[in-house]
Formats: sequence, C-alpha cells, structure tokens
Amino acid sequence: MADLIGVFGGTFDPPHLGHLILAEEARSQLGLDRVLWVVTGRPPHKPDWPISDLNHRLAMVALAIEDNPGFQISRADIDRLPPHFSHGTLSWLADENPGSELVFLMGSDSLRDLPTWNEPGTFIKLTDKIAVMLRPQVEVDLGQLTEQFPALERKVTFLKVPMVEISGEVIRERVQANRSYRYFTTPAVRAYMETNKLYR
Repeated sequence: MADLIGVFGGTFDPPHLGHLILAEEARSQLGLDRVLWVVTGRPPHKPDWPISDLNHRLAMVALAIEDNPGFQISRADIDRLPPHFSHGTLSWLADENPGSELVFLMGSDSLRDLPTWNEPGTFIKLTDKIAVMLRPQVEVDLGQLTEQFPALERKVTFLKVPMVEISGEVIRERVQANRSYRYFTTPAVRAYMETNKLYR
C-alpha cells in the first residue's frame, strides 16, 4: 500500500500549538503515515512580508515536532529554485516520494482563494487529496469552485478540528508588547525564542 503523506506548508514564524493540533488531527483523521512540514523560504505571494531568518524557523519547527515520529521537516521549498508555488512543491515531493499519495493540508480560506493561485489546475492535478481545515467566519462556495475546477469535488475532504485562535502574528505582537505567550507554543520553542531574542 502506498504511503499517505500529508503536506503542511507555512512560514511557521513561529510554529505554535495551533499548527501542531491541526497537523496531528489531519494525521489521525486521515490515517496519514507522516506529515511533512514544508517550511517556506519566501512566500511568492508575500514578497515584502517581514519574515524571520530561515535557520531560526527551521530550528523552531524541529523543536516543535521533535516528540512526534509522524512529523518530519521537508526542505521542498528550500532546496529547489524559487518561486515556490504549491504545484511546484507537489511536483518536487512526488519525485522525492515515488509511489506515495500526497494529501495537501490547507485552511478553508486557502480553498476559497484557490482561483487566485498560480496554476490552480496543475495543483489540483498533482495532489491526490485536499484536506481542508475549517476556519471560523470563512465561507467557501464549493459548488462554484467545482464548476471552475471539476476535478476538485472528488479530492476535497473537510476536517473537523478544534478551533484554536493562535497565530504567529499574535505571538510576535505579544513578544513585542512584553506580554505572556507561555501556552501558545511549546516550552522548547519558547526557550529558543527567548535565547535568540526573536521578535523583539
């Protein structure tokens, strides 16, 4: 039987408990053999977005996932040439994991915005399944999307996950304001942030 691999991309600046819960719920509900945390070097749709040094983000993800054997870091968006669009990520991962099935994990806001992606039709073709994590106050018209992309309907599955309203932006703001973020991420990540004076 082919390995089922979850593809979970992001800047992870920093990785937090919301990321960990979403990834583990996807792994558990879909029976994934592993979840690849695809750390993005520089998001092509946010070229001017302030972002922390890649080595810091890789180190924090490694600390965040170190106790879960079902999680691995992927360098798919680091070791290949930019721009790092999702269809290129999937193509690279398919070459690296022949015979495996790739399950792309995304939020419902990303599904809603799919028509604005670079080559969305190619992306849909390359993924075996799209697992969508519902987000509050985000409405998705799947019927309208499948009119535009007929192959989408048989590939989309919705996951019911706890709504954890933690974001990297909130953590960064709390650090800058000298407010507690103690239970927003793991102790190891928090210690790394404090040792390296990140987001100050």
